Amino acid sequence: MSTDAFAPSILLVEDDQMDIMNVQRELRKHDINVPLHIAKNGREALHLLRGEGGQNPISKPSVVMLDINMPRMNGLELLDTLRSDPEFVGLNVFIMTTSDLETDRLKARDLAVSGYIIKPLNFDKFGEGGSTVDGFSLFLDLLRLKD
Repeated sequence: MSTDAFAPSILLVEDDQMDIMNVQRELRKHDINVPLHIAKNGREALHLLRGEGGQNPISKPSVVMLDINMPRMNGLELLDTLRSDPEFVGLNVFIMTTSDLETDRLKARDLAVSGYIIKPLNFDKFGEGGSTVDGFSLFLDLLRLKD
């Protein structure tokens, strides 16, 4: 592993505890052992990234895994905010959702997502179809940039 300033980490923005546990399990299964920061909604994620609300900011994550449907600030609202912030405009963001709505896909594409993953998160099933394979493969590739 290189000793440069880049230390891979993941910011998971998800309000469902079962989905959080699924992500943790799948990352372990793929031997991805990087810090995982968890926020329950978009506002909490912004607090972590910017160091607001009395918190110290986390290091800029290599990847953000973002649920669309959350209370307070949903995933697309957060993504819109990140894309308009010069410090976070280039983050690699993967949308995770149960929604396969074309409007959600188009909005996510317009906001330059790196990938779109349909839940439930069972990465073993990614060989069975569609863009989720590409999205998760890209996700894994980005995490492996740490070498």
